Amino acid sequence: MTAPFRFPRFFVTNPSPCPYLPGKSERKVFTELNGDNAAELNDALGRIGFRRSQNVAYRPSCADCSACVSVRVVAGEFQPNSTQRKLMRRNSDLIVTACKPWSTEEQFALLQRYLQARHPGGGMTEMDEMDFADMVEQTPVDTYVVEYREPDADGRPGKLVGACLTDRQGDGLSMIYSFFDTELEQRPGLGNYIIMDHIVRAAKAGLPYVYLGYWVAGSQRMQYKVRYRPLEKLSRNGWVRFEPDEPVVAPRPDETPLPIELVSMFRK
Repeated sequence: MTAPFRFPRFFVTNPSPCPYLPGKSERKVFTELNGDNAAELNDALGRIGFRRSQNVAYRPSCADCSACVSVRVVAGEFQPNSTQRKLMRRNSDLIVTACKPWSTEEQFALLQRYLQARHPGGGMTEMDEMDFADMVEQTPVDTYVVEYREPDADGRPGKLVGACLTDRQGDGLSMIYSFFDTELEQRPGLGNYIIMDHIVRAAKAGLPYVYLGYWVAGSQRMQYKVRYRPLEKLSRNGWVRFEPDEPVVAPRPDETPLPIELVSMFRK
């Protein structure tokens, strides 16, 4: 007889420079997601701080740094503040569609413009169309590309202004990577709107959480993640409520995930 579920094998990468904290190095532990139980494994690992990239689940496991924690929004209790409500009204005309995970030239062009504007010189700027297709389409779990389009008067699909690669897990939505048009003066804060839209949609679907990945203490690039409340962080005692003004006591290095650029080390 064969076992219905085989315990996954985990591997560790060599240390490399941390993309968020200068002078630090990062190391990752990862396992492959495949077979009939890939979705269940991804769900279980997601609840202990792993993230997905293509058919790999990973989390940093650094020997000398514990600056970062996983964070998730409690969707059903989210109460937008006045600024967030204004942002949601401003973008309420956008047409939102959860598409199958098939990459398009339009999505890739938008991603390139976003990376050049927000992350010039970053590792993802080297992606070509095949890399992008792998990022979107190589998924063993329930994945969507959530598109945000402007309305069009003649009934045709309007201009694509935002997109998010999103996994639907058993207990929530996991935002793998979002990108958007940064040059729309009439739509400032579009990235924040995409997060709030996911929170609202998760709540309507009865999903308790929206996973935002890793919050990096000391990294200004990650401060936007604490704008959405109530927020929970992964601690040595499990998931606990996190008030952004409180000091962050990170778990030990062997218990907490750390940040990573999305596609980088698994595509070679």
